[in-house]
Amino acid sequence: MKSTYTTKNLKEHLRQGEYAWPGGYPIYFITTDGAALSFKAVRENLRLVMDSIKRDLRDGWQVCAVDANWEDPSLYCEHTGERIPSAYAEDFAEV
Repeated sequence: MKSTYTTKNLKEHLRQGEYAWPGGYPIYFITTDGAALSFKAVRENLRLVMDSIKRDLRDGWQVCAVDANWEDPSLYCEHTGERIPSAYAEDFAEV
């Protein structure tokens, strides 16, 4: 089944920036295979992501959703391996 997420959706999310408004929560992208991609990874690989969405490719680059990382301190970008910041997990970490 083809994803309802479009290149237009992707462009809108990229224009809005890497933090959700209102609230300033860190966002990340979710691919059709369930992987998390950081804002940075999507920007750096925009051609691959756009092509995957347009052609409905199941190659690990097809973004199907965007979400805020609320409390997951161990959410990492599948492509870069970098940690995706969370909105609240750091608040609960032991000092």
